[in-house]
Amino acid sequence: MEKKMRFGIKSKIIIGYLIVIICLFIAFIVLNSQISSLQKERNFIIDHDIEVHDLTNRIEKHLLDMETGQRGYIITGEASYLEPYNSAASSWEKDYNALYQLLNNNPRQQEKLEEIKKSIQGWIEAAGEPTIALKKENNTKELQQFFEKDLGRQYMDDMRSQFSSFRNVEKKSTETRATELDEKNQKIKIGLYGLLLFVTLISLVIAIVLSNSIVNTIKEVTQTIKRITALKGELKGRIKVRSNDEIKDLGLATNALLENIEERNWLQTNIAHAVTMYQGIASVDKLAEKFLFTVSEMTGASFGVFYVREENDKGNLFVKQAAFADRKGEAGRESFLIGEGLIGQAALEKRTFVINDVPDTYQLITSGLGDVKPNSIFIVPVLFEDEVIAVIELASLHEFTVLEQELISQVIETFGLTINGVIRRMEIARLLKESQAMTEELQAQSEELQTQSEELQMQSEELRMINEQLEERTKDAEEKSFELEAAKEDLEEKAHQLELNSQYKSEFLANMSHELRTPLNSILILSEMLEENAAKTLSEDEEEYARIIHSSGKDLLALINDILDLSKVESGKLDVLLAEMNMSELPDQIERNFSHVAEQKKVQLEINKAQDVPDIIHTDEKRFQQIVKNLLSNAFKFTESGSVTVSIQRVADHRLTTAMRTVDTDCWLEISVADTGIGIPKEKHQLIFEAFQQADGATVRKYGGTGLGLSICSEFAKLLGGWISLSSEVGKGSTFTLYLPSLSNGLIDYEKVNFAYEEVAVSVEEAEPEPEAEVTEIDHPVQRVAPPVQDDENVFQDKRVLIVDDDQRNIFALKTALAKQGMTIMTAHNGIECLEMMETSEPFDLILMDIMMPQMDGYEAMQKIRGELKLVDLPIIALTAKAMKNDREKCLEAGASDYISKPLDLNQLFSVMRVWLVN
Repeated sequence: MEKKMRFGIKSKIIIGYLIVIICLFIAFIVLNSQISSLQKERNFIIDHDIEVHDLTNRIEKHLLDMETGQRGYIITGEASYLEPYNSAASSWEKDYNALYQLLNNNPRQQEKLEEIKKSIQGWIEAAGEPTIALKKENNTKELQQFFEKDLGRQYMDDMRSQFSSFRNVEKKSTETRATELDEKNQKIKIGLYGLLLFVTLISLVIAIVLSNSIVNTIKEVTQTIKRITALKGELKGRIKVRSNDEIKDLGLATNALLENIEERNWLQTNIAHAVTMYQGIASVDKLAEKFLFTVSEMTGASFGVFYVREENDKGNLFVKQAAFADRKGEAGRESFLIGEGLIGQAALEKRTFVINDVPDTYQLITSGLGDVKPNSIFIVPVLFEDEVIAVIELASLHEFTVLEQELISQVIETFGLTINGVIRRMEIARLLKESQAMTEELQAQSEELQTQSEELQMQSEELRMINEQLEERTKDAEEKSFELEAAKEDLEEKAHQLELNSQYKSEFLANMSHELRTPLNSILILSEMLEENAAKTLSEDEEEYARIIHSSGKDLLALINDILDLSKVESGKLDVLLAEMNMSELPDQIERNFSHVAEQKKVQLEINKAQDVPDIIHTDEKRFQQIVKNLLSNAFKFTESGSVTVSIQRVADHRLTTAMRTVDTDCWLEISVADTGIGIPKEKHQLIFEAFQQADGATVRKYGGTGLGLSICSEFAKLLGGWISLSSEVGKGSTFTLYLPSLSNGLIDYEKVNFAYEEVAVSVEEAEPEPEAEVTEIDHPVQRVAPPVQDDENVFQDKRVLIVDDDQRNIFALKTALAKQGMTIMTAHNGIECLEMMETSEPFDLILMDIMMPQMDGYEAMQKIRGELKLVDLPIIALTAKAMKNDREKCLEAGASDYISKPLDLNQLFSVMRVWLVN
């Protein structure tokens, strides 16, 4: 039903005034229109009739001027009399045309004008022009004859008569218009009085309607209030207002007030009734039953349960004491703990719950005809001194109203006191019975107390002794706590010392590398030059000596590299550079690097690669190649006869362990190196993977080695996310297996890898491992990209090269080697001498710059050459024996064109120099 539009008293008054104003506005518009019409007609009479009379008089004047001019010229013969004649002859037609146009709406008058025009033209043609022409011809005789007949007089008389008739008609027309204007003006007056009367009547009607609407409604409200007052407390009557205005608002507010008073009366009556029914009840179950019955009757509830708090070992337990409309005791649970279920939550939060959307599985309300699902549930806790002592749950077929909820809430406010009083009375009755029984027992127990008091005295003495012992133990515990705190501080200090020792160790190894590589550089360069014997001055024995010196130097370099790699791994400073690696080229690389070794030792080399091995994997190719080379070197070193077999395959899915499956990888590879060598005892399997360890002393004496190779391989494998397992038997050979994941998504968690290794290690058949070989790694520095260079023998001829090094042995070796190539060599012992020589000497073609020098090192010298001397294009090759992490990047940032680590390989040095000299 559409809502009735509100029409207030203010709106009614405003609309009444608007109607009156609109009527006045319409009357003003009509009156103004009539007045405008009268004004237009008056103006027409004034302008039109006056213009007609004026034009008529002007035409008559023109005729009179023509007649006077004609007669004067004929009488005197002077031409001046013709001027008025000629002027009037040319003007009368203009006035005639204007008058004719002015009478467009009067055809009869236009016909009279046409007759006047014919008369004028007839006079001009018959009397005017002919007489003037005769006078000009001086024809007196004909003039006399003309005037004797006098035809012009007849024309003039006719024209006067016609003009007189024309004016009379116009006068009558003007009088007629004036009469019509007076009649119209009278009608306007009558209409104005009628309109004023109409507006007055409309205003009176509106005023009467509005006042009746307001007054009648107020009377109706007043009468209703009087009827309600006369009933003396009966508040059933209500005010009914049909209008939709402020009076209706007053009636609705009065009705709301009556409803509120009626609800309050009902509420107070029921509360008073509920309070009085508690009197005389001495048990909680009777009180609960009476309360449920009374509240259900007041609220129309169809089902109810009453729970009272009891304390036990589990805490506060609420037990059912009574139920309303119970069916064989099935109403609700027998008990619940606080916070258990919705009713327990109400007790916990001390909050009332009203649920109107009751689920279908809820307890049904039973009647004689069947079971009905309730529509509303009301759960309310009963408080006493801010503690929940009872919980009541009611269910109804209708939703509990706000008034019913308020009734229960107000009843509950004092009901807690009643419950507590009943419980206290029950407790007093129970205690009274118990006290009577205890009084009888006290007599019997009094004798026992005497005996127990003696026993308690003995126990108190024992407790005192125990307390003294506990105090001593507490002091001991405090002393031990202080000792533990001191031990903790000592451990922290030792941990700090270990960290410093690790730092000192790394720095020591770097300096040791520099000090060893510097003399080793001279040994390798000079021994290589002696081995070449370019001048043919050495005997074969001397050449062999040179080869042995050169080989020993390389072995020493490999040992230094092994120690540095192991140190980097242990300190966590070894970088792992993940990139794509082509596995399809691996068999060819192994064949190319170790086929000659197999031929020398007369051992068969077999390489097997499975079809399911992916062509591309992601790992650090340099470390991977180093692991494979070291394992193969070990296999060939300790195999005198038989074969060395390399197997490359993908780990099948059914072989993957649980830990291996958790690793984020594309696939797992298994690279095994099997030999038929001497084998390794079972008890040495773990030992050989430790640094500086081999199977036994005999192995060291027979095969050599430092015991670093397998240790470095094991650490590299862990860095790459994998591990190495061993299966060996003494006298039959060994199999080293590398398990490696493809790390397309980056490095993995080492803990997962370690766990996976432990799983695999349990399942691998144990065998005897073999002694390891040394790891040989040659650091090939990555050079800057340069275009291909042709092998030109004269590229070094007459080139000026500056060697900057503080070690005279290195200077001698480099100077000797470069001089043989036809180069001019200059030397400087530090950066300062280098800068002085570059400022005073001729330009150099290339600089070989050592890094570690006194006074000014190579970094600072290269920065000054590039910055202060502005020699941006001069090739500078950095030479260093420190070989630590990021040395190459630091050299290139300082201004070096390229980088080579010591000891130098002459072929490599000449190749790099050739590139930069040609460019």
